[in-house]
Amino acid sequence: MPLPSSFLGRFSVPVIAAPMFLISGPELVIACCRAGVAGTFPALNTRTTEEFGAWLSEIGSALAPAAEEAPAPYGVNLILHPSNTRLDADLAVLVAHRVPFVITSLGHPGQVIEAVHGYGGVVFSDAIHAKHARKAIDADVDGLIAVGSGAGGHAGTQSLFSLARELRSFWDGPLVLGGAISDGQGVRAAEVLGADLAYLGSRFIATQECRAVPAFKQMVLDASAADIVYTDLVSGTHANMLLKSLQQAYGADWQREAGQRRADGPKAWRDVWSAGHGVATIGDVPSAAALIARLRTEYLAASALPLAAALRTPQAA
Repeated sequence: MPLPSSFLGRFSVPVIAAPMFLISGPELVIACCRAGVAGTFPALNTRTTEEFGAWLSEIGSALAPAAEEAPAPYGVNLILHPSNTRLDADLAVLVAHRVPFVITSLGHPGQVIEAVHGYGGVVFSDAIHAKHARKAIDADVDGLIAVGSGAGGHAGTQSLFSLARELRSFWDGPLVLGGAISDGQGVRAAEVLGADLAYLGSRFIATQECRAVPAFKQMVLDASAADIVYTDLVSGTHANMLLKSLQQAYGADWQREAGQRRADGPKAWRDVWSAGHGVATIGDVPSAAALIARLRTEYLAASALPLAAALRTPQAA
């Protein structure tokens, strides 16, 4: 099954800039889409449904079709967990704006799929295990986003090498891979594993348009994979967090302090920052356009690599 028709011919490199809580705003979405990468943001990055609608109007106007090349499609992440009391209202606004594609997380996507399909949009669903993927497929989802180990935020624990091939054993539709991908070589590797698109989050933290505070961006630049901690102490759900951020928020004994989860304590994502293993190769803070141009160059170079020199030519039978 090919990518949705609304995606075809609109990417300069096969990448989705993943929605990042609190720090993905209209500026980053617009810059990514104009440069040929799908920009996305969580609906809950806005304080109200009215503000959500205003963001959609801003993005839609900025990306309106023009004489130049069509921008990449933009998307919105909806949290389907019952704790999201805005879901119905946000969904109605999303439908009114005919958002090109929607990413669902933490819940059954059936209601969203029905609404978005009603105007011709597409829905991709997060999956950290095959069982999640099968449920989304049963609900008639258009694409799967496999979030493997090493991804920022609420990542899974299964290697993308395993997860991608497992999903491809029963799903031939659009597949996106996310987890520790920060360069064009990683994007190409995702394709080799069977993906149509790569999902990059941490790499876009360190861009000029991202709303992360300067100290957060610098922490990403300074970090290695060893500085990423997979813990459920901050929010109650396992996520990859920056160790220095945990120590900064809670002190040296961060595990004990974070485990108390005091109402007046540091807040996840606002005071305690998340990133994935991809920080290991992030070393600058370019504009989104400059980063995407670099990703394209790296991706094209990786795509042209010859077969391994060590391979021998089989003898004729």
